[in-house]
Amino acid sequence: MRRQDAAARVGVHKRTAQDWDHGIRKSGNARLHPDGHKIDYTTGMTSTVPRTPAPSTAAVEARLHPRFLTVTERELIADMRREGRSLRAIGRALGRPASTVKREIDTRAVDGVYRPHRAQRAWAASRSRPKESKLARPGALREFVADGLRERWSPEQICHALVSEFPDDESMRVSPETIYQAVYVQARGGLRREVALALRTGRTRRKPHRSPEQRTRRFVDEMVMISERPAEVEDRAVPGHWEGDLIVGPRSESAIVTLVERSTRYVMLGHLPGGHTAAEVRDVLVPLIQSLPEHLRGSLTWDQGCEMAAHKQFTVATGVPVYFCDPHSPWQRGSNENTNGLLRQYFPKSTDLSVHSPEDLEHVAQQLNRRPRKTLGWKTPAERLRDLLTAA
Repeated sequence: MRRQDAAARVGVHKRTAQDWDHGIRKSGNARLHPDGHKIDYTTGMTSTVPRTPAPSTAAVEARLHPRFLTVTERELIADMRREGRSLRAIGRALGRPASTVKREIDTRAVDGVYRPHRAQRAWAASRSRPKESKLARPGALREFVADGLRERWSPEQICHALVSEFPDDESMRVSPETIYQAVYVQARGGLRREVALALRTGRTRRKPHRSPEQRTRRFVDEMVMISERPAEVEDRAVPGHWEGDLIVGPRSESAIVTLVERSTRYVMLGHLPGGHTAAEVRDVLVPLIQSLPEHLRGSLTWDQGCEMAAHKQFTVATGVPVYFCDPHSPWQRGSNENTNGLLRQYFPKSTDLSVHSPEDLEHVAQQLNRRPRKTLGWKTPAERLRDLLTAA
């Protein structure tokens, strides 16, 4: 309703209602503002009064976790309480234990009367922590923490060292999280910037760790994860399913595409003399896969490297679906990882890969494909692939 109508219902002047909306309270002939300054209209003096600020509207209405009661639930408690309903009946209506309802009423009721909005404001105010951080105050605790950081100790090491050094002094206690807060949020900490730089990471800003559901999508085109790959790929019973990756030269300036067929361990190599952008990798992979007969174009499994950002275009051009491994899970492409290790005999780490021609790569691939493999019953990948082509 309008403020004027609400003021009339309550029985106050509309100016008083406006002051309430702005957080202004009257005390005698003075008006006390939310920021703490007080204006006395009798003397005309303005002064500052330390006070704990009232919770904001956002704090009052916030719902941090489902375990906390909402204002709607508090209203239901008040309504059912007035109707004389039991604590168990209220709990069933809320889907909460009766003990939660009892604790809420016992804690928030005033003079035996439970008022939901008063309770919501009291809950919001109880969550705020206006006190300053332990490390914002000068003293022995802050000096100990600062000295520990200068010695390159981690916050966790400092925390446990305090317990060892001061076993009977409870004032010399601080959690690792409080130290991190003091370092990364200067307003709450008081530790100097040069001390912050003593952290092993060298960061002056905290790096957030988000859950997988909150992370930004890796590619514009939606990835199909390895968990959705058909079971026939996993047991290597059907040929034509490939694993792929890059081996990269120094400073990531040169690279080679490596493809391994899961059933036969047959190797194919692609030449990337200039770079390995998504477009360049796509333009090498497409002719490699198209050189195979149709029945050997089953699928391709890759990691989540940015070089596969054009995976949708690759699939459209070849008809081969791409499945992506989970982050930091190289064992999900075990055959390819093993083959990349073998290839380092020919292309050692920290060597420029751009000096090798397509003919050089073909020669290396042929050598690997002519090696007998224990996992193939001492047959070679070339023999296994020949048998498949002959049978087709």
